[in-house]
Order: sequence, then C-alpha cells, then structure tokens
Amino acid sequence: MPSRPRILLSRRWPERVELLLAENYEVARNAPDLPMSAAAMRQALRQADAFCPTVTDPVNASVLEAASCRARILANYGAGFEHIDLKAARRAGIVVTNTPDVLTDCTADLALALLLATARGLARGDRLVRAGNWTGWAPASIYGSRIGGKTLGVVGFGRIGRAVAQRARRGLSMRVLVYTPRPPDNQQARSLGVELCGNLDELLARSDIVSLHCPVTSGTIKMIGEAQLARMRRGAILINTARGALVDESALVKALRSGRLAGAGLDVYAREPEVPRALRQMDQVVLLPHLGSSTVETREAMGLRVKRNLDCFFAGEEPPDRVA
Repeated sequence: MPSRPRILLSRRWPERVELLLAENYEVARNAPDLPMSAAAMRQALRQADAFCPTVTDPVNASVLEAASCRARILANYGAGFEHIDLKAARRAGIVVTNTPDVLTDCTADLALALLLATARGLARGDRLVRAGNWTGWAPASIYGSRIGGKTLGVVGFGRIGRAVAQRARRGLSMRVLVYTPRPPDNQQARSLGVELCGNLDELLARSDIVSLHCPVTSGTIKMIGEAQLARMRRGAILINTARGALVDESALVKALRSGRLAGAGLDVYAREPEVPRALRQMDQVVLLPHLGSSTVETREAMGLRVKRNLDCFFAGEEPPDRVA
C-alpha cells in the first residue's frame, strides 16, 4: 500500500471536502463529472485503492467481477447503496460504506417543500408570472388546496420518514398515517403523534397526500402502480423524494390525466436523468432534478462522512458506516 492511498471520485464533490481529502490521499477525479461507464468503473477499480461512487454509478457484478481489483473499499457518497451489488463486493473482498444520518433533515425539508408547492400550485404560479401572463389578482386564479388538517400518509418510516412526519405534525398541523413493513411499537408511534396502518392499501385509501420514503428492494420496485393509485382518494397528491423506481410512471401519468390524482411532486425518476415527456407537460406536477440532499451543509457532511470511513479503513480500523 502506498504512503498516500489513491482514491478516485466518480463525481466532483464540494471543494472544501476535496481539499481536505488531498491532505492525506492522492485524489483522482472523473474529469467529465458525468455518470461513469462500466468500462471506466472497471478501470477505476484496477487503478485506485478506493473508489467513491454515487447513486449515478451502478457498481454491479459485471463491473466488480470483470475488474482485477486494486481497490479494497467502495466508499459510497450517499446513504442509498442499491446501485452497488453487495454480494459481488463481498466475493471480491471489497468493503462497502455509505453516508447515513447526514441527509435526513434536508431531504425531509425538500419533501415538505414539494408537498406545499404541489398542493398550492406554486410552480404553476411561478411559470405564469415569468411568462408575463399574469393579469392580476382574481378570485378564481390557480386554486390550490390548504394543508392544515389534511391527512398525510408516510410510506416508510426510517430517519427521513420520521423527520417528515414530525414536520407535518408540528409545523403544518397535519394528521399523519404511517405504513412500514417493520412498524415501530405503538408507544413510539404515540410519542411521534402518528397512527400506524396495517397495510399499504389502508394508508392509500385514507390519505390526502402520500409521501414515499422507502429504499429500493425487490419488494418495493413499482410498489405504487395502477392498482395502488386506484385505491388513493380522488384528488390526492403523491410526493416522491426517495427513489424513482418505487413508482410506475406510466400508471402515474394515467392517474393524473384521469383526475384520480390532483397532482404529484417528484424529485426522483425511474430512469434518471430521463423524465417522461407526459409528466413534463403537466401543469399539476412539480418536477425537481434530484435535489434531496442538495444543500451546501449536507453535501459537505456527506463528503466528510466518506472521508471518515476512508481514514478508518486505511488506518486498519473498522469503518463506522460499513454496509458490506
């Protein structure tokens, strides 16, 4: 092992973090700052002691098994790690880490921002003013829906789901329902002021707004499809700041066109950066470019969390955020 381990960043990070990394490591960067190809990732694994991918870099079995790996650690820049084949990494003897905790608050804030923007027609209003088409205040202009007293259904109750529930309860005076395959105990639910639902169908049928906060697994891909959308209240709103793969986008388009849903607020998509044209053309849909963790404070905290994992690993210690 060289005195200064070589690490390769798949994307550019905040400058402050890159400078801190350079104090202890030889830092290489993916110059185009675009998602890396499989060939480029194989080369990175052969040439670096550590590879630091993001959610845009699918480090699958074909990448890991085709490379003669010099890298001994995949230090992921992000909390989600479904883009990394953990079993293949274990077979290759590669440690995998992530960056939990640090994304919670800003992602929860964004979910609430999307909820408000969608329910109140904020993006539509912004477009109207920017286009020079606003003719002044009018009693029947861009109706929205009030939030206070409405029911929010939170699907998934990890750190971000809990943070969203707390904000909705305390800040927006909403009633909060929760569904998760592994529910908290009733005492914890009561302390948070939420009501547990026995199944997803119950939550969908009782919620005015549904917000998704699940990881991608074999059981959650397209968990919101045509049947689930049909069970939602007419005029309900869907918010997704988790992963695009949770939603069948074709079914969502149909539900929006039919009026079954009044709107949707989306920060993630099934085939990013591709966004279905039909969604882009709908005025009742608010679309963001995967901004969930995009604050200066959080992006720096993510990088520092990666650095901590790298520092521990190369010091011969167990990385604190090891997932494989």
